[in-house]
Amino acid sequence: MPKMKTNSGAKKRFTITGSGKIKRKHAFKSHILTKKATKRKRNLTYSTLVHKADISNVKLLLAMK
Repeated sequence: MPKMKTNSGAKKRFTITGSGKIKRKHAFKSHILTKKATKRKRNLTYSTLVHKADISNVKLLLAMK
């Protein structure tokens, strides 16, 4: 059986932490920033973890399952 390929888009967007959780960046931070509040833009800067409902789909894309 051939090896499973990692989804190229997913490998650019997600990283695995040391404890095995999946990290992601926030959306809505690239353009049309004038109408967004400073506090909102600042909070979009920081990365967060993938929601538990989406972990199985992301792991499939990253060929972890």
